[in-house]
Amino acid sequence: MKIHLVATDMDGTLLNSAKEITDTTAAILRAARAEAGVHVVLASARPPRSVLPFHRLLGLDSPMINYNGALVFDPNNQRVVMHTPIPAKVARGIVELARDMFPAVLVSGEVLDRWYTDRLDAAYTTETGRIFPPDVVQPIEKWSDQSMTKLLLLGEPDRLKEIASAIRRDFADFVTMVQTEQYMLQIMHATVSKARALRVVAGELGIDREQVMAIGDNANDVGMLQWAGIAVAVANGVPEALAVADYVTDHHDADGAAHAIRRILFEGLAPGSSADSAPR
Repeated sequence: MKIHLVATDMDGTLLNSAKEITDTTAAILRAARAEAGVHVVLASARPPRSVLPFHRLLGLDSPMINYNGALVFDPNNQRVVMHTPIPAKVARGIVELARDMFPAVLVSGEVLDRWYTDRLDAAYTTETGRIFPPDVVQPIEKWSDQSMTKLLLLGEPDRLKEIASAIRRDFADFVTMVQTEQYMLQIMHATVSKARALRVVAGELGIDREQVMAIGDNANDVGMLQWAGIAVAVANGVPEALAVADYVTDHHDADGAAHAIRRILFEGLAPGSSADSAPR
């Protein structure tokens, strides 16, 4: 069946180690839109402000998936398609638990596209934090009385492991957690996933799952890969992503996502074929 939607993770997948989209990758993605009529969806743990420059660079008109699926946002129309925040009471409880255990842990809250925190530390920051300053720097009690699109806890990896265990013990029914970096714990509503968000985007566009190709590298991409009709993992992917992929393409520093799109969309790569985008 013809592919009508390509959903791709960004960090570790579409972006190279310099956090850039190469000219080769940009050209293939633009061709996918212009020549094959394919919708390209950026699916990231990042907030809208950090995804938007790439969305504009590629000239996309589709919604984007932010915060691992807690937010689906259509930047062209400034429309929130889906938003699934953590209830304020739960968010406050997690923040209090984390700070009681380790007062030095950094706490950030994201609400739609606004970043709230009470303090910064250059030793622990996100890729977005290196580019964009927080919108609000105030004591936690000043901003923690609202539902949170995503909570971020940053600090020493061993401390975060202990905090994560305590959160699983006390809040397992309320939140889901992703730890793609040892020093950073991302916390979202229990129902949040890239797979659920992709299902919403595909529904908005009237596209069946069999017509969707997903590309990823990390554990938070696995559900999205499993849901899509065709699943592609880059060679640098974690074992969980590689295990569910129909194809394993080149490393993200070798335009792996672009090569997979080219071979599958334009060259008709089929399971069982030999190619640089090798089938599993």
